[in-house]
Amino acid sequence: MRREPPVAGDSARVSVLIRRTPEDTFRLFTEEIDRWWRRGQRYRLGKDRTVVHLEPKLGGRMFEQFEVNGTSRVVETGRITAWEPPLRLVIAWRSVAFAPDETTEVEVRFVASPTGTMVTVIHSGWTRIRPDHPARHGQAVPAFLRTLGLFWGDLMTTLRELAVSERPNA
Repeated sequence: MRREPPVAGDSARVSVLIRRTPEDTFRLFTEEIDRWWRRGQRYRLGKDRTVVHLEPKLGGRMFEQFEVNGTSRVVETGRITAWEPPLRLVIAWRSVAFAPDETTEVEVRFVASPTGTMVTVIHSGWTRIRPDHPARHGQAVPAFLRTLGLFWGDLMTTLRELAVSERPNA
């Protein structure tokens, strides 16, 4: 399927080199998402004991599970629209502030290199979201995309740190 290139002001792109095979890097990204997805209000909805989960299949959900006043809540933040291990993953992502028909797209590519795997995250589709939407935090397009790039850069840094801290599977 041929995709149109993103419109200016539509996407943020971040890349990080992980010194692992594409297979192991894809596994870390998908199966260990709760370990590398940073904690705190900037990155997660729940304050305490929040778990980020990704169901590893086409149509699988990305969601957070946490407790509010002793009651467990599950909030879906995405659906997997492409599942191509170990090369590519696409998530129809949505902010909790989005209307039911509003989504953006997070595409993650895993490309083998001589020294490991280049992971590239492209978060696009923001032209479909109105400029004054609360998810943009009142920022003009350039500032918002910079903030979004920093958000994903922080997350990919934590993924790289996890990859360095533990040995690959044999």
